[in-house]
Amino acid sequence: MATFALIHGGGGSGWDWHLVAARLEASGHEVVAPDLPIENPRATLTEFTDTVVSAIGDAQDVVVVGHSYGGFTAPLVAERVGARLLVFVAGMVPAPGEAPGEWWGNVGFESTEGLSVTEQFMADVPAELAEENERRGRDQNSAEYSVPWPGERLPDVPTKVLLFRDDRFFAADLLRRVARERLGADADEMAGSHLALLSRPDELADRLMAYYATAAG
Repeated sequence: MATFALIHGGGGSGWDWHLVAARLEASGHEVVAPDLPIENPRATLTEFTDTVVSAIGDAQDVVVVGHSYGGFTAPLVAERVGARLLVFVAGMVPAPGEAPGEWWGNVGFESTEGLSVTEQFMADVPAELAEENERRGRDQNSAEYSVPWPGERLPDVPTKVLLFRDDRFFAADLLRRVARERLGADADEMAGSHLALLSRPDELADRLMAYYATAAG
């Protein structure tokens, strides 16, 4: 069985993954989903990475999963722990030397202004979960946004990209193109909004476990 290190997106917390984590744990896997120090104005991707690596501890068979903005942290963690598998879930795939704040323009992200938070991120999330997610949201006051991504390259580990077809924040066409250009990979797809972690947790967990089963041989 694997240890799944689940990394939340911008303004989020480990809670975002709680339904996916429950499914993984029910299947016998270990899960860590730490809160990144996004409210610390001195924290950078180095501190984010340290937080996840500390939560992983001495686990050996690790799958690192980065959702959305967590895609900037996930490859650094995968490199540090020698992960078996890296998965970007509606994730931002970084380039060496690229600050997170530069990613948007570099990949041609188109603004979603005019849409509500629910429309952008949680169109298919049950109302009570969407309300709880907003209540648990945190201000991203950390220092990494303008700091170049510190990796020399993306890690040499098996890597998957999974996008959500109904995502109104990171459009499917955008993430397909980023996957091809930055990873030379075709993205896999499933239905769901940007936070399908909350609307389709069982299907997402099953996808992650299938990726692991393939990687583990």
